[in-house]
Amino acid sequence: MDKDRILVVGGYGAVGATVASTLDGWFPGRVVVAGRDGARVRALGGVRADVSDPDGFRRTLEELGDVAAVVLCVEPPDTRLARVCLERGVHLVDIGATRRLLDGTAELHDVAAGAGATAVLSVGVAPGLSNLLARRAHEAVGGADRIDLTVMLGAGERHGADAVRWTVEGLAEPPAGAPLRTALPGHGTRTAHPFPFSDQYTLRRTLGVAQVTTRLCLDSEPLTAALFGLRAAARRPAVRRALTASFSRVHLGGDGFAVRVDARRGGRHAAYAVTGRAQSRFTALAASYATRELLAGSPPPGVHHIEQLPALAGLPEALAAHGLTVWRRGEAPPA
Repeated sequence: MDKDRILVVGGYGAVGATVASTLDGWFPGRVVVAGRDGARVRALGGVRADVSDPDGFRRTLEELGDVAAVVLCVEPPDTRLARVCLERGVHLVDIGATRRLLDGTAELHDVAAGAGATAVLSVGVAPGLSNLLARRAHEAVGGADRIDLTVMLGAGERHGADAVRWTVEGLAEPPAGAPLRTALPGHGTRTAHPFPFSDQYTLRRTLGVAQVTTRLCLDSEPLTAALFGLRAAARRPAVRRALTASFSRVHLGGDGFAVRVDARRGGRHAAYAVTGRAQSRFTALAASYATRELLAGSPPPGVHHIEQLPALAGLPEALAAHGLTVWRRGEAPPA
């Protein structure tokens, strides 16, 4: 039997539901929703699958038999599930943003290549679009000495549980660098604070740039100040639990987002940016486009971050059809 089904794990969540519907529009009848909530997946005609149970996940793949690609819209505790997919020759698209897991999956490159499978990592807005813009800016200056990435997220958007937990955990990490004032298209000049997005660590390796820093701000300046004012307190587990509960319930602000990347080499400077609304939706769209590219068979086998795949270099322009605005080289992104 030819492999043709697409398993969307977490396909009923904030990101996964959009991934499943987008892919179903392109590949009717081939998308299978999977997740831990048996009642929800049954209502969607899907299958139960728990990312914390790799043996059970392996059985699910065996029972389905014809899975060509898995899209991970929830974050597993380790890389065993990725190994299960790649050993079986099943392609993988992972929207995860935890550095430890991305690094661990990257170590499975030879496993994937040997089985003829391809994994695409750093898929979304940040990491994801941020990585692609960084590559453009890096090449525009002839090889950057320094790259600064600024991410603005909408405080009013409803994010999934994984995203909220990841943000609170990142807040607790000691900052690596200083805040920076940056002009963001359509949003004025904002103060953004160093934050442990995985893209800055990935790009140091994939682009060979020693100094890469990603900073975060919210669309509300008072909320940004309040959030980062809690940085020291967030190192206490009780405070992190309280913050996670609060962020899951309270949504103040809008849903606009912006990503700007500045690359510098000596006196040379290049800036690129994207803006849009509903970051979760664009994360899902990025994952959907990456999955479609995998099924077309163009990316080489192995494990790759998104900026390492030329076939996905034009993703920002492809997403313009969905409402993303791309600020290209030579344009000074206006405030």
